[in-house]
Amino acid sequence: MTCLRSESVKGEEETMLALYHNDMSLCAQKVRLGLAEKGVEWESHHLVLRAGEHQQPWYRKLNRRAVVPTLVDGDKVGPESNVILEYLEEAYPDPRLLPQDPYDRARVRLWTKQLDEDIHDASAAVLSFGIAFRHPYIARGDLGQKMLEAIPNMFKRERRRDVIEKGPESQHFIIAVQRMVLLLDEMEEALAAHQWLACGAYTLADIAFTPYLARLEHLGILDMIGERERVGDWYRRCKARPSFYESIVKWENANYLDLMRRQGAEAWPRLEAIIQAH
Repeated sequence: MTCLRSESVKGEEETMLALYHNDMSLCAQKVRLGLAEKGVEWESHHLVLRAGEHQQPWYRKLNRRAVVPTLVDGDKVGPESNVILEYLEEAYPDPRLLPQDPYDRARVRLWTKQLDEDIHDASAAVLSFGIAFRHPYIARGDLGQKMLEAIPNMFKRERRRDVIEKGPESQHFIIAVQRMVLLLDEMEEALAAHQWLACGAYTLADIAFTPYLARLEHLGILDMIGERERVGDWYRRCKARPSFYESIVKWENANYLDLMRRQGAEAWPRLEAIIQAH
């Protein structure tokens, strides 16, 4: 595993960056990619989300929203994956992952902004739960309900409940598929103008979106890319970077992958119907 050590400050001991994360979490994958691209060493604290470890009081003291990842740098605690990526860019500026040009930098932030606003929760998470992760929740009965009730945001909790109960027939699921299709269109258009998402260089925007294409692949629904050849080429180039193996492949959970691929194969005809009707 690539580990990370902060630079020694004169008169102070060297400190190890600590990352509280989960193997298959999209946001954790994103931060691990950033750390790998920076070549920074880090200490792993892996949380088993299925066991509710992220809901434990000790972790809530680090992250009030009870989500992963959380980065700890000495006495500094950083939640929110996109914010962590920007922190790493400032703290470890070499290699540069934010362009020097102000306009290109703004384009990077427009990409990461839409992840936070409506891609992660409203699309990627809904697809993941609607296709695969709903099944362990249902199998756990009361325990699954207890984990659901622990979600602090009422809107997200009720959306998650509906997706778990209805799966691909949930209206939220249909909207999630449509939003992902729109995102892939936006990516294809951007990649027609330059080699990477925001500009001609690999940036935080590419890091931020790589896990979302990997999730489509893990779910067995990467065919959503369709004839968007530039998106397919971009993803192949992202996968060819050493950081992809270090941050995603190396952390793949075989049980999760098996669940996602099996359920993805079953759900694909429904996804195709939604895409064709869009």
